[in-house]
Amino acid sequence: MSKALGLLSGGLDSTLAALALKRQGVDVTGIVYVTPFFGAERAKIAARQIGIPLIVKDISDVHLEMLKNPRYGYGRNLNPCIDCHAMMFRIAGEMVSQGDFDFLFSGEVLGQRPMSQNANALKAVAKHAGCGDLILRPLSAKLLPIIPVEERGLVDREQLLDIQGRSRRPQEALARQWGLKDYPGSGGGCLLTEKSFTNRLRDLLTHHPDCTPRDVELLKAGRQVRLSPKAKLTLGRNLQTNERLLELATTEHILLRAADFSGPTGLLSGQPEGDDLSIAAAIVATYGKGQNETQVSVLCTQGDKRWQLTVTPLTREEIEPLIVP
Repeated sequence: MSKALGLLSGGLDSTLAALALKRQGVDVTGIVYVTPFFGAERAKIAARQIGIPLIVKDISDVHLEMLKNPRYGYGRNLNPCIDCHAMMFRIAGEMVSQGDFDFLFSGEVLGQRPMSQNANALKAVAKHAGCGDLILRPLSAKLLPIIPVEERGLVDREQLLDIQGRSRRPQEALARQWGLKDYPGSGGGCLLTEKSFTNRLRDLLTHHPDCTPRDVELLKAGRQVRLSPKAKLTLGRNLQTNERLLELATTEHILLRAADFSGPTGLLSGQPEGDDLSIAAAIVATYGKGQNETQVSVLCTQGDKRWQLTVTPLTREEIEPLIVP
């Protein structure tokens, strides 16, 4: 029995690709990667539903470095799909080279995404991954050149598929035929394809090119306020994001909250200079219950250091130009 390791996002295509191989007797394992931009929850659900083991691997650091300068550039937003898929295959390919598996597969469909799943893009992914002769795309295999995996008899090409194009009807019909009932809709799952998020990410990469995955996590934790080229305030929106800011804070960050009024937690990051800290404190005061007071005391915490600033809340109109959309 051949053993295959597949990129399993948890979407319909990758789940069907795994099933297509499992139904012909291949020992299938899924692998899902975790970064600040996408997680493993959908893949875990899919793996349980079709009864295959799943490897979860965090690649946040190496993925972010690739994102800063992708060889093949970005899609519509900041999604470096070709480089991302190549990286995923390259990491999975190391497991094949160690003898754990015989080949790799994915749920990519020829022509489904005009930029990242056309014939040239699939070739680019295979070449850039450095293990192209190991990559099988079961859903479109009959439309693609025969690869060594098929020539070696590790799979039966006649049981592979010839799906192409952007319509999901063939996949949905196949899901019904194979009894697959619970799967997510098309799209979604990656924050790098979402315009609102990539606006914030672009601001971060522009002003802090040495940013880390923790800095990216802050983009998801609240309102982003650009105080200066070197400093930014992340402002919690609710109890959940306030608590998340506390989790993400390090001794390099300054946490702020109003001393006598309920309101948001603020986290000041970067290298604040001049009035950055006092402006950040005034913004924290503005979004709290003391917004109409003449002066508000704001508690500042950095590691073991604690102090207070007395500030005058700003108007929302004064803050608006500073907010990263």
